[in-house]
Amino acid sequence: MVEAGSVRGCRPVVKPFFLILNLAVGGYWPGDPNGSTAFPQQLLVDYVRVSTDSGQPGGGAITGIGGKCVDVAGANSANGTPIQLYDCNGSAAQQWTVGGDGTIRALGKCLDVASGGTANGSLVQLYDCNGSVAQQWAVPAARDIVNPQADKCLDATGGSSANGTRLQIWTCTGAANQKWTAPDGGSTPPTGPGAMAVAPYLYNGWGSPPSPTTVMNATGVKWFTLAFVLSNGYCDPQWDGGRPLTGGVDQQTIATVRSAGGDVIPSFGGWSGNKLESSCGSAGELAAAYQKVINAYGLKAIDIEAAAYDSPTVQQRTVDALKTVRANNPGIKVYVTFGTGQNGPDNSLISKAAASGLTVDSWTIMPFNFGGAGQNMGQITLRAAEGLKNTVKSAYGYTDDQAYRHTGISSMNGITDNGETVTVNDFRTILGYAQQRHLARLTFWSVNRDRPCTGGGADTCSGVSQQPWDFTRVFAQYAG
Repeated sequence: MVEAGSVRGCRPVVKPFFLILNLAVGGYWPGDPNGSTAFPQQLLVDYVRVSTDSGQPGGGAITGIGGKCVDVAGANSANGTPIQLYDCNGSAAQQWTVGGDGTIRALGKCLDVASGGTANGSLVQLYDCNGSVAQQWAVPAARDIVNPQADKCLDATGGSSANGTRLQIWTCTGAANQKWTAPDGGSTPPTGPGAMAVAPYLYNGWGSPPSPTTVMNATGVKWFTLAFVLSNGYCDPQWDGGRPLTGGVDQQTIATVRSAGGDVIPSFGGWSGNKLESSCGSAGELAAAYQKVINAYGLKAIDIEAAAYDSPTVQQRTVDALKTVRANNPGIKVYVTFGTGQNGPDNSLISKAAASGLTVDSWTIMPFNFGGAGQNMGQITLRAAEGLKNTVKSAYGYTDDQAYRHTGISSMNGITDNGETVTVNDFRTILGYAQQRHLARLTFWSVNRDRPCTGGGADTCSGVSQQPWDFTRVFAQYAG
């Protein structure tokens, strides 16, 4: 199979191949070819991904300190066999598969924390795969391998790279004996231009949350923005400030989405509740709180909803913390979401970020709750988005094209909190604008509400005439 898309930084390769396209009657192809068009034509492909017909995930070595490989001692597949460092030799004992279900496997068994231990020094072994939390591992961009239950990192004992060094779990320190290069997972979610950008909000806190797989199967959307990570009153991240970071319904949701080939973007903040950005006393503490969530789930992206952060001190703390997150997690996507006026947002947070040297992947506005029914919310959204583009362009010295590619829209479907009506046709208007300008993000609040009303409240339905998932289907068409 050949898959084409766009990946920044890849070297172009010219290689002839045949591409067979099945176009439905009434379809469209750029350039409007007709009976007089000369063939062959040239197709520009930004990248090519090749996979085998079997579709099975491939294995590979996990390398660590000293260039040594993670190794099953003696190539013994018995339960309890120690996991160690050893010279890389290409044997089956060093071929590991990072699964989309959170497991890491070799020789048909799973990487396991012995006896389900969570203390520093708990040894790692090979064991029958049993679905326990002792066999769950997150592999974030920072190159740690983290057991979320223990919130500890895979660690080469004593910082040694000698052959036979046992592996254990230990408090994450960022040291070389905790850094690993692992093969890609077998169920890597799509990360093309439109895939991650379209991640409707899903909230387990209210609104009879829909089954994410139902939405995925019905619409083709693969990513969700999972709301909300808050403070428990201290600098400690929890879902909604009260549900555990791991082990609860939110972790189950993430596992469900990933098992179906998708992924999630946790959103920090929201309108109500205690915010980490205010509860944490310093940028360093806030960055550590963000990192705890990143490590727990091996995240590829985070969203900071800064709608309630009017304090200059809190804004600067957030900016400085995100700079640390950027430095410690190469490749992670950072989205910042906030409210806006009809002509664009306040520029204070964007200006602070630009002055501090922080770039984010998308400055995203929420263009609703202006007040008053009967307004054309599609056109108002476009006007606010143009204002955002101009603010970002001015702050960073971008061209128009660069500014558009660093901005996004997070709408609200149906009847808003202030009585405005955002229709499916408004979503089509917004989609067309985003497609033409290649916005970095196109999402909405929320998939919980993307259902017709049959007596439910505003948290369970849109309040307008629709079929289930109509709004999601529109934005799912976004190609980036």
